[in-house]
Amino acid sequence: MANLKEIRNRISSVSSTMQITSAMKMVSAAKLKKAQDAITAMRPYSNKLTELLQSLSATLDSDSSSQYSVQREVKNVLVVAITSNRGLAGAFNSNIIKEVNNLINNKYSGKNVSIYAIGKKVNDAFAKSNRVVANNSEVFDDLTFENVANIAETIMQQFVDGKYDKVEIVYNHFKNAATQVVMTEQFLPIVPVESDSNVNLDYIFEPSKQEIVETLIPKSLKTQLYKGIRDSFASEHGARMTAMHKATDNATELRDQLKLTYNKARQAAITNEILEIVGGAEALNG
Repeated sequence: MANLKEIRNRISSVSSTMQITSAMKMVSAAKLKKAQDAITAMRPYSNKLTELLQSLSATLDSDSSSQYSVQREVKNVLVVAITSNRGLAGAFNSNIIKEVNNLINNKYSGKNVSIYAIGKKVNDAFAKSNRVVANNSEVFDDLTFENVANIAETIMQQFVDGKYDKVEIVYNHFKNAATQVVMTEQFLPIVPVESDSNVNLDYIFEPSKQEIVETLIPKSLKTQLYKGIRDSFASEHGARMTAMHKATDNATELRDQLKLTYNKARQAAITNEILEIVGGAEALNG
């Protein structure tokens, strides 16, 4: 059995760890509320914008297709992978890295796959493979639509220039504090929507329908990327809060077990001392 000093040191170490994980849990809980409110408020706008764009696009002639909907033979693929800059968030980052590896080794096996890293964790994971063409981890320092729009414009221009034939976004979709769902969305080319004859678009367009669509498409793409990063940001804090909550519970359980072990060892030591004293006294009397 370990000596009393070793057990006391372990109890002290576990207690310190428990204080850290508990503090991190509270910090993540506070940040989660703000991030959750942001993504919840944004989703209706994003969904309505996508719905409007799809409704208008479905009524356009095939000759009026956008430069962002050009279908080419897929040879060069860009995967925009979104993780966090820090760890201690359970499987939050590893799930994204696993999904990116799945795209590289299965879905796009034999293709030239490049990675646009948003988050230090995914950049570190693929840095040695020479697949990372850009890293924008600092976007989380000032997460605004304007900063994300600049990233989206760069990717959109590279697609138009023919550098990439397809662009995918991989991120964690925020469902609740305990659940994050890995999502893979096609960013470019725009997924064509079949025309619905039941859609009623009895509107007067000013300017023309084509010009409206051409204006909405870049805005919709920027919003799609911003929503993905916002989703991931909220998911990160939810995952970290859950991970730190479990870590705190585990540390509490381990501390209690160590205290029990310490008390048993202390009791055994006291019993041995008493036996030694009694044995010594009997020896003197004998």
